Amino acid sequence: MNKLRFAVIGCGFWSKFQIGAWSELEGAELVAVYNRTLSKAQKIADYFKVPHVYTDPEELFSNERLDFVDIITDVDTHALFVEMAVKHGIRHIICQKPMAPDFETARRMVQICRDAGAKLYIHENYRWQAPIRRFKQIVDSGVIGKPFKARVSFLSGFPVFDNQPFLMELDHFILTDMGSHVLDVVRFLFGECDELWCQTKAVNPKIKGEDLAVILMNMKNGMPVYTEMSYASIIEHDTFSTLNILVEGEKGSVYLGPKFEIRTTTRQGTRSETVKFPSYPWADPDYIVNHESGIHVNRNILEDIQGKTNAENSGTDNLETVRLIWASYESAASGKKIKIESFKK
Repeated sequence: MNKLRFAVIGCGFWSKFQIGAWSELEGAELVAVYNRTLSKAQKIADYFKVPHVYTDPEELFSNERLDFVDIITDVDTHALFVEMAVKHGIRHIICQKPMAPDFETARRMVQICRDAGAKLYIHENYRWQAPIRRFKQIVDSGVIGKPFKARVSFLSGFPVFDNQPFLMELDHFILTDMGSHVLDVVRFLFGECDELWCQTKAVNPKIKGEDLAVILMNMKNGMPVYTEMSYASIIEHDTFSTLNILVEGEKGSVYLGPKFEIRTTTRQGTRSETVKFPSYPWADPDYIVNHESGIHVNRNILEDIQGKTNAENSGTDNLETVRLIWASYESAASGKKIKIESFKK
C-alpha cells in the first residue's frame, strides 16, 4: 500500500512529539512542514528529514499533493488553517486540541468540514494514554461491579508557562488547556454528562486566566463525577502529563495513582499492576505517558483515513468535550448548574 502523504502546519514545542509519533507508524509520509518562523520549520525538517519547508501556508497547499494535514498551531489559528485546508481540497484534517478558542468557532469548524465532505479529527491524546486505556478495561470487566461514583484529578505545580509562555496571556486557561483532556477522559470512561456545576479561580497573580477549576458532573447514567484540575498545586505526587482516577463500584474500586500504578480493590483484597512504556529517541522519558499516547491516537486516525475503522477523535465527538468546557465557564460565571443538553444547541 502506498504511503499517505501529509504536511504539518506549525513547528512549535509540541510538533516534535506529534511528528515523532507519526514516525513510528507505517503508512504515512511527512512531505512538508510550515511555520511562520523559518528557523523553527527548518529545525524540525532537519530532525525528521522532511524534504520541503514553507513559511507561506498557501504556497504549501498549492505545491504539495496531500492526503491529509496535521495542524499543530496555537488555538487562535486553528479555524483559519482548517478553512484553508478545506479550500484547497484537503479531505482529512487533523487539528491540535483545544479545537477552538470558543464554542461557536468549534461548531463552525465542524460544519465547514461537514459541508465540504471533509473529515475533521482532533488530536486529543489523553484518552489514548496506556494507563487510561488499561484502567477502562478493568472498569469495563465488571470486577468492581456497577460504578456509582468517580473522581478525576489533575494536580500539578509544573512550570508550564516556561515552555509555552503564551498560555499566561490567555483569557481562559486551565479549562481550555487541561479541561480538554480531563473532560474528554470523563466522557471516554463514563459517557455523556447531563448537568454540571463549576467553580474557577486564578491562584497565580501573573496570568490572565484561571489556573484552578473544580467541576461536579452528573452523568446521563446517574453517576456523579468530581473533577479537579490545578496548575497551582504543591503536592507529594505531581500528576503533570497524566491523571489520577478513582472509580468506586458495588463490588470494589479501581485507582490509577502515582507512577502509573493501578490498584484494584475488592473484598478479596487489592491487586496492583504498573503500566510500563517503551522508549523513543524523539520522546522525553519524563513525560513518556503523554508522548507515547500520540502514537495510538495517530494510528487510530490513520486507520480511519485508510477506511479500516472509525476514529474516536472526530471533530463531531470532540465538539461535545468543547461543549462541556464552555458550559463550565458559564457555570463558573453564573454560579448555577448548567444542563448540557440545552447548552448552545
